[in-house]
Amino acid sequence: MITPEISWIAIFPELLLALGAAGVLLVEVQWKPDKSVLGTIAAGSVVFAAAFTVLQWVDASDAVEAGAVGDLVAFSGMVLMDGMAIFGRFVILAVTGFGIMAGWRYIESLGRRSAEAIALVLLASAGFSIMVASNNLVMMFLGLEVGSIALYVLAGMSRERVRSDEAAIKYFLLGSFASAVFIYGVALLYAGTGQFEVLAIRQFLSDTLLLSPAVALIGTALVIVGLGFKVSAAPFHSWAPDVYQGAPSGLVGYMAAIAKIAGFVAIARILLTGLSEFELNWLPIVAGIAALSMLLGSMVALVQGDVRRMLAYSGVAHAGFIMTGVVGASTSGILFYLAVYALQLVGAFAVVSAVSGPANAGSEIDDYRGLSTRSPMLALSFAVILLGMAGLPLTSGFIAKFGVFASAWSTGYEWLVIVAVLASVIAFAFYLRIIVVMFMTDDEGDDLPVPGTLRWVLGVAVVTTIVWGVLPGSLLRAATDALPL
Repeated sequence: MITPEISWIAIFPELLLALGAAGVLLVEVQWKPDKSVLGTIAAGSVVFAAAFTVLQWVDASDAVEAGAVGDLVAFSGMVLMDGMAIFGRFVILAVTGFGIMAGWRYIESLGRRSAEAIALVLLASAGFSIMVASNNLVMMFLGLEVGSIALYVLAGMSRERVRSDEAAIKYFLLGSFASAVFIYGVALLYAGTGQFEVLAIRQFLSDTLLLSPAVALIGTALVIVGLGFKVSAAPFHSWAPDVYQGAPSGLVGYMAAIAKIAGFVAIARILLTGLSEFELNWLPIVAGIAALSMLLGSMVALVQGDVRRMLAYSGVAHAGFIMTGVVGASTSGILFYLAVYALQLVGAFAVVSAVSGPANAGSEIDDYRGLSTRSPMLALSFAVILLGMAGLPLTSGFIAKFGVFASAWSTGYEWLVIVAVLASVIAFAFYLRIIVVMFMTDDEGDDLPVPGTLRWVLGVAVVTTIVWGVLPGSLLRAATDALPL
């Protein structure tokens, strides 16, 4: 009997998140402490997981320098410790920490159920973290399901039962369908190649000439559809507006950001690494999805009267922008964009939570009238974040868009870049609309206090948007070094 290879450091961040979730539940059941104790346990698990992720980065760098690339494959080919996996893990952990901080008021409002919400957040992060580090497609599916099921429950925890239940049901039904499509695609890829591992599929396709690749190509298409749902790319985006609007505003930013991170890392790993030999077949499909997402998301967002639905359609457009990085085969551009946009998304919904309430559904644009006088910090922070999302020069969003657009242009998809620039101009209009409402209209409402946790989240979102727009070198170097095997 062959003894399976064990490498605990390869999965230690996920173990810490899972242990943190279990610890939160056990402490709540046994001692029923103050909510700050539960928050400390969650924060400790995230911080220690991040510390071990840094150790993974150091070990991976040493292995690459020594030429021992095989050391980056663990658990008999199931898990990878390459740069892309570690970078994705670190972004997931950052979003988890800031997501809990942004949703802390909502978590406290749940009372005895607050421990459940914290545990679900940690379990979702553990699942998606496994997903970004998976070399085996079945393992990737398991990580996807663990993370998705936790998000389905989080979407339905709001006290506004009608919209919250509607959001959870739609998310669950469509998410289950998309997961079924994904795993069926994995099955067809196995039928066509005889391999479940991404690296093994790449090796098989490079060594073997498939005279009848139809089965593998259909599997590729189904995998794209399944993951396209998770990143809310058009035309697989129908769930996003209702879920963004109905789920608790305190946690929507986390939910949306973490799903996009894991989904796009998986797309990049499968298409750019495992199925690179099929790029002539899937490139036109991905380019079409990118163009449709950018145009549909930007144009529909223009007519939205609810800020949360506007951000949902904005997310559809951003999914298209990131897809241009997939077309351009730029893993560094994809990772940079994901890191930047994820923090902006958490920050944007932190503002929505402060304006509309942490547990409420919906956020009418009229609620933001005169926000600059009621809460200058919220208005200024939201304006900077929105300008970053729009890709204004001297913001991190501009650097992110320039990177993925340049890569797509260099691969011969000039038409896609032209569509992307046009969609960016359209998108700027609806971002500017909110800024005008906040700063150029009057409102005599009460002042809006900003809790300390939200101040930290907004501070990080604003600072990173500006700093990585003016001095993007540190993040660009990290994204460039985060190469897949």
